[in-house]
Amino acid sequence: MYDILDLYEEPYDPKRPIVNVDEKPKQLLGDKRKSIPMRPGCSEKYDYEYIRKGTANIFVAVEIKAGKRFTQVTKRRTMKDFAVFIQKLVDEEYPDAEVIRIIADNLNTHKIKSFYETFSEDEAQRILSKIEFHYTPKHSSWLNAAEIEINIMDIECTGRRICDIETLKREVAGWTELRNEQKKKINWTFTREKADKKMSKRYV
Repeated sequence: MYDILDLYEEPYDPKRPIVNVDEKPKQLLGDKRKSIPMRPGCSEKYDYEYIRKGTANIFVAVEIKAGKRFTQVTKRRTMKDFAVFIQKLVDEEYPDAEVIRIIADNLNTHKIKSFYETFSEDEAQRILSKIEFHYTPKHSSWLNAAEIEINIMDIECTGRRICDIETLKREVAGWTELRNEQKKKINWTFTREKADKKMSKRYV
């Protein structure tokens, strides 16, 4: 826990960015009956019944001090999907960074093994040389600020019925672009000192 909290207290350094990474499953749902569109004075009306259209996954990486995020919608959430997402993060979003400090939970796909199972040994080593993983403790994924960003994404964009993956990709891309234009940041206030005061009796 201290490792994560100490990272949050560091000053912003574009050469050594701190990036929170997480993912969210999304059930694709279609309307069984045609909804009644929103009009002045009335909200949209839709039937409670829906049609299942499968599932998708949304990767979210957010640099909370810079107000920058990177998202990608995938069909699944495998080791390969995670490794490819991080490869794009390294090459497209942070090509000039010396090292990217990634905060993630302990999901089995968030491991070094994912890169060696997806890429050649040389490519895996190239990517891994640019990143440094910092894992939240077990049962403490709330320490990952990406969960806050995902909750905002649900409120503003994805917390409604979306029937197909192409629509989901467009909606998430549009939301991401707007958030980045506005440079929306997350002000993390839970510090080491607050942790000691609130949780010291739980430490072993």
